[in-house]
Amino acid sequence: MKYLDEYRDPVLARQLLDELAGTATRPWRIMEVCGGQTHTLVRQGIDELLPAGMRMIHGPGCPVCVTPLEILDRAMAVAARPEVILTSFGDMLRVPGTDTDLLSLRARGADVRVVYAPMDAVRLAAEHPDREVVFLAVGFETTAPANATAVLHAARLGLTNFSVLVSHVLVPPAITALLEDPDCEVEAFLAAGHVCAVMGWRDYEPIAGTYGVPIVVTGFEPLDLLEGILMAVRQLEAGRHEVENQYARAVRRSGNTRAQDAVRAVFRVTDRAWRGIGTLPASGLELTDAYRGFDAARRFAVDGPRSVEDPECIAGAVLTGARLPTDCPAYGTRFTPRRPLGAPMVSSEGTCAAFHGAGRARTTSPPTTRSTG
Repeated sequence: MKYLDEYRDPVLARQLLDELAGTATRPWRIMEVCGGQTHTLVRQGIDELLPAGMRMIHGPGCPVCVTPLEILDRAMAVAARPEVILTSFGDMLRVPGTDTDLLSLRARGADVRVVYAPMDAVRLAAEHPDREVVFLAVGFETTAPANATAVLHAARLGLTNFSVLVSHVLVPPAITALLEDPDCEVEAFLAAGHVCAVMGWRDYEPIAGTYGVPIVVTGFEPLDLLEGILMAVRQLEAGRHEVENQYARAVRRSGNTRAQDAVRAVFRVTDRAWRGIGTLPASGLELTDAYRGFDAARRFAVDGPRSVEDPECIAGAVLTGARLPTDCPAYGTRFTPRRPLGAPMVSSEGTCAAFHGAGRARTTSPPTTRSTG
């Protein structure tokens, strides 16, 4: 980034906004894919400072939010077994399943524990050989290397009481699915810098070329996002559609090859369900045959209740950018971070939580985003 370490300098922010206003000749529509980027945009009010008519569309970049209801229900069914210690990152505990959540299940006596890394779960398995330790392994490409490393380490230790319930999803197929939608309004993308730090950006190049959309790998600080938006607008104005890297201080085209090797050793690509969106082909990861013994879904022959989304929740439309959180009639009233109706109000990367935390008021006029009907 040409602004060195001054990621929050208001003078530089104004310069970028002025340059953006002088560059854009029409109201472009740009999607940021990452939930962390969404929170920065909304918290700092950047989306409201853009030139008139220009719109940021918030994409399905929250790993907690896109974890399918079926996985959560299965996790709770597994956690209810007396021999199981179910481990997870803390933001998964309050995500609502069909009937309850993991935090409520823990209050009723289930052994559900928060860990800060998947290796903590491996350590628990080594310390409690008489218990089954299950790690709820969710997330994008960013968390896959650590989860793969945990499985590799458990295999080296010869642990037979450690397993993972996998719900990993991949960003490029999600972008492709959005672009295949005939109602898609997105004209450029800001790609998540931390995902590309792991995987690089080579997989984005055919998407940019095939669909004629600029893709800018972007960081998470306010100036990162302003510069990423400006780079995307420059491409749009020039009729270019390339992958560019704003986040050069952390990302290179090839990514982290050692992390990729660990992922390829443990996981393979599979079709994957996304909460509120549906099943996308080749959009997730599952354990390979060599490590199928660590698959909690195979180890525990349990099914959760019939998974049913709350019909009032519009999370799917929010995750695809078709609607805003403030379009939801329950937003801010029956639907708050203390009483979440859907995952985007729970997660620290959820769009609904971002809007609520920034004090955005519920929409009273008809939605400005496209219909999902």
